[in-house]
Amino acid sequence: MHAWINRDDALQRLMVKPQTLYAYVSRGQIRMVPDPSDTRRSLYSAEDVDGVATRKARGKKPASIAASSMAWGEPSITTSVSNVHRGRIYYRGVDAVALAQQLSLEEAAALLWDVQGAQGFASGTVGRSNAFEALAAIAADSPPILGRGKDNLAREAATIVGQLAQVCGAAPGSRALHERLATGWGCGGEIGDRLRQAMVLMADHDLNASTFAARVAASTGASLPACILAGLCTLSGPRHGGAAEALGAMVADADRIGAPQAVRLWLSRDRTLPGFGHTLYPAGDPRAQSMLQGLSAPRELQVLADAVLDQTGALPNADFAMAVMVKALGLPSLAPFRLFLLGRTIGWCAHIMEQNSTGGLIRPRGRYVGVIPDERNPTE
Repeated sequence: MHAWINRDDALQRLMVKPQTLYAYVSRGQIRMVPDPSDTRRSLYSAEDVDGVATRKARGKKPASIAASSMAWGEPSITTSVSNVHRGRIYYRGVDAVALAQQLSLEEAAALLWDVQGAQGFASGTVGRSNAFEALAAIAADSPPILGRGKDNLAREAATIVGQLAQVCGAAPGSRALHERLATGWGCGGEIGDRLRQAMVLMADHDLNASTFAARVAASTGASLPACILAGLCTLSGPRHGGAAEALGAMVADADRIGAPQAVRLWLSRDRTLPGFGHTLYPAGDPRAQSMLQGLSAPRELQVLADAVLDQTGALPNADFAMAVMVKALGLPSLAPFRLFLLGRTIGWCAHIMEQNSTGGLIRPRGRYVGVIPDERNPTE
């Protein structure tokens, strides 16, 4: 649901006069609707207001703009793979939630990679126990991506996804990946469809940290598995793909001292609340809403969600939804990370191909804030 605020709240957030607020509305920068409770008044989009306020705070200095672009700031890399627009995620202009209702991961890959025909992720011989080892084993001997066409890279990408799927527990064969994953995890067909939906929803998400890392590697011309490995290393962090493990720690705290106290404890340590809130979705994560349809959250997760909402107003995000799936569907404990990895590898490959065909070397400058050397007394 979209969040709307009254005029006084909008003026307070923007710290402007009413005339300036109306100017933002007239220029299309802030959406406005009549207040249902009093049609003489208007309500303003909280998302738009916060966006304008953020841009105002950054100012127009080049250094400020450049620095802010590295943390939820203005778009800095051209892409046609995906984007988040007014609280929804789109894959090449199509709503990802709608796509997840009907596409297999193979079909989603064809869309994101911009190639003809669904890709097959048949299993192969890997002989490795985890994704890091599997990628590292093939990265050194794989050719650079420079000079290689999209179709050529797509065939290699499909092979790598199949290898990662086997490492993540998928049954061998050439059936759809979600079916083989359900078989390997001992799940039924209906649960397999849930896995399919989750992987499609997690396939890409704008220029997130792991995708940026994969694109940086791609900009150097590194091999495809090396670029994917760069994304995987970034995904493993607790603020990204490792959020499910961090959420488990917070649930354990809630069981030990109570949900309200656990939330206060995490906030007092200046820690983000894993599984809740998302900067790009102030009105709620549509991916989580889709994955949670028809599922009842276990009591310990629901109690925690209620406490977070009461104290912060933050809503569950996709990490929380996958934690609910694990409990409600009896999935393996590592299922959230593995679903995230298998889905997001599709997006990484799309961005790697795009960077290879359209972009140069990604090499930002650092803004030095340390001691300035004394040029009058240079060191020997």
